[in-house]
Amino acid sequence: MRVHVVSDVHGSAEALARSGDGADALICLGDLILYIDYDDHAQGIFADLFGADNAAAFIALRTAKRFDEARAMSAELWKGLGGDPREHIEANVRRQYAVLFAAMPEPAYLTYGNVDVPRLWADYLKPGHRVLDGQEAEIGGWRFGFVGGGLKTAYRTPYEIEDEEYAAKVAALGEVDVLCAHIPPAVPQLLYDTVARRFERGSEATLDYIRRVQPRYALFGHVHQPLYQRTRIGRTECVNVGHFRGKGQPFVLEW
Repeated sequence: MRVHVVSDVHGSAEALARSGDGADALICLGDLILYIDYDDHAQGIFADLFGADNAAAFIALRTAKRFDEARAMSAELWKGLGGDPREHIEANVRRQYAVLFAAMPEPAYLTYGNVDVPRLWADYLKPGHRVLDGQEAEIGGWRFGFVGGGLKTAYRTPYEIEDEEYAAKVAALGEVDVLCAHIPPAVPQLLYDTVARRFERGSEATLDYIRRVQPRYALFGHVHQPLYQRTRIGRTECVNVGHFRGKGQPFVLEW
């Protein structure tokens, strides 16, 4: 059995269309949308609406953790644009989802990332796409458990939830062979982004699950340039499957 796993697609439709080549199935761990690109300031919804220069300035404030100033800048830009910001954002998100889901191979097993908008997915899914969040699926005789979204942060991305809600989704899983989540378990070396020079939030609930259940693998994304791409917790191989927008290649799981 051969399964390809991707995460942090962030608008890379052409690479996504090829991501299932040679595989029996694709697993996508979320973050399909590209709202703002920290490497290419001309890409993403923010740049489409306000231009690359404003995107660069906004990124600089967020990188410096000057979140109040970043929010104030964003508010002024929205005033100049006019209309309801939510309508502008949703229209752009829908345009990206239409392209991305059309490109996504079948069969595919998906869960949400922290920058995704779950309520919109049903409008774009193909018959061979299965969305799981706090749920399990059998693939090639192995049990896969899926936990989507992220935890609350100062960045206020669309699908951030409270720790208790996230933990409840983890608790709903039985004993699986592969744990699939968007965010890593709360292990410091897996959470540190060496380019952004900051720690992202990880999950204590998935860390506890890994220690207790000892699945064969724990797969995740979210941290684009991790200090450690993989580590072991007991018998469990914990693997960041990679920033798909950056590398364009899936992680390959075979058994």
